[in-house]
Amino acid sequence: MLHFSRLKIIVIVASVLVAVIFALPNLMSPAQQEAVARFGMRPMTLGLDLQGGSNLLLEVDRKDMMAQLQQQLASDIRAALRSAKIGYGGIQRVGTGVSVTITKPEDHGPAREELQKLIQPVAGGLFGGGQQTSLYTMREENGTFSFEVQETGLEAKIAAALKQVIEIVKKRVDASGTTEAVVQQQGSDRIVLQLPGIGDPQKVLALVGKTGALKFQIVCAEQPGAANQRPPLDCQSYPRKEEVDALIKAKAAKGDTAEPTQDELAKLPQLWVQTGSRATVDGADLTDAQPSFDQNNRAVVTFRFNQKGAVRFGKLTAENVNKPFAIVLDGVVQSAPVINEPILGGSGQISGNFTTEETANLAVVLRSGALPAKLVVVEQRTVGPSLGSDSIRAGLIASVVGLALVIVFMVIAYGLFGIIANIALLINLVMLIAIMSFMGFTLTLPGIAGIVLTMGMAVDSNVIIFERQREEWRNGRSVLSSIETGFKTAFGTILDSNFTALIAAIVLLGVGSGPVRGFAIAHAIGILTTIFTAYTVTRLIVSLWLRWAKPKEVPL
Repeated sequence: MLHFSRLKIIVIVASVLVAVIFALPNLMSPAQQEAVARFGMRPMTLGLDLQGGSNLLLEVDRKDMMAQLQQQLASDIRAALRSAKIGYGGIQRVGTGVSVTITKPEDHGPAREELQKLIQPVAGGLFGGGQQTSLYTMREENGTFSFEVQETGLEAKIAAALKQVIEIVKKRVDASGTTEAVVQQQGSDRIVLQLPGIGDPQKVLALVGKTGALKFQIVCAEQPGAANQRPPLDCQSYPRKEEVDALIKAKAAKGDTAEPTQDELAKLPQLWVQTGSRATVDGADLTDAQPSFDQNNRAVVTFRFNQKGAVRFGKLTAENVNKPFAIVLDGVVQSAPVINEPILGGSGQISGNFTTEETANLAVVLRSGALPAKLVVVEQRTVGPSLGSDSIRAGLIASVVGLALVIVFMVIAYGLFGIIANIALLINLVMLIAIMSFMGFTLTLPGIAGIVLTMGMAVDSNVIIFERQREEWRNGRSVLSSIETGFKTAFGTILDSNFTALIAAIVLLGVGSGPVRGFAIAHAIGILTTIFTAYTVTRLIVSLWLRWAKPKEVPL
């Protein structure tokens, strides 16, 4: 047990030296940290509670989700009746539903059969395994079919959309280069977004708040001649980006930084675009989007479709040569160029008087995909750095005091072996910091508590070993036999106790969130480094001491 080959000694010493190297960036200046970052050496990332940042509470816009369901329902009704060649009157939104009137009495029966197919089942209950309900209800009165969106259906759609929203927001945040962002669900329709180190929530919203719904739509031949004029059937009205930007600047000049409302956007000059499937290609088939510059050195976003999207886009442009088509993003016309020739390569560019920062953000939004629902801000807070400084200072004081008390206790209780245990404890702390730095884990205030707890528990293993060695020595064993037996018999106890603690930490990491996860990560890593240092490092130092000192008694 006390014999170490030269290879084992080299591996243990090298592990300690590597840990020291990767822990060093935490003591370096920002300039030095930047210089060593290319070698994979970086300091620990501080959480929102330590370095400050932005905390946002976002909610799925129920009105927007309802509007999406109504619009989708209207399209499905139109497609179903046209496919069955059934004549109908106007399709209009009524309250939280859609109604349609069948023109001929003899078509009421066939229409009922076709429209009944649109009643979509929605799983209810825990994990979707409960009673099946319908997304819509339908009733008929004198040839008019009225659909109503059910509350249970709306809740199910919001729940499904929220899962997609969380994944897409994570992609956007990661692609922006922000490290250690926290994106988690709160309740049935909200998400919490925490971004350490970012003090301007508006920049965050500009990136993650955009729906990112991109469409390429042929411009209608007829255009509005007056304000508030309703577009014809199969056409939809959108404001232009230049007009929206002018409105935002005008509001900002008056001190109003809120996003334009739908009523304000509706008052702007509109462009009518076709909504039919033959005149529209959406951005769902985009495979890439990158910020770039055109031949006039203007900031643009270049995009590329997959094979399916490229075919649809090529067909759209081939059938509409010399016609303008609008590039619509989140209900705003970014630009409306004329199709001079078919675009068959499956790629193109989006221009619209963008800044370079806007093109970078827009490219991230398009690459990550469109949000299935619009998000509204419920709460936004900026955590100042003063709170982080106070927390770090308090954590450092607690760590130093705790470490000092443990060191003093071990020296008083176990003398020379207590000093050896303290050396192993310091190595344990260095390795813990090195692993958290290298792996990019975030250090939070609960994480500091986990480190302090680790230091307090780390010497427990040494106490078990030393007490067993003292017992063996008192029972008349030799120095070498007492020390070797102490290490050998204590190993099982050390492994069992730390393994059960590790299970608890893993459970906390799996089911916990936020502060709980921060504590669990620090504690779990601390348990692993404790096993290594308390048993391996301590045993190596004791072995080297035995070879050098050749003691006549156990110094306990």
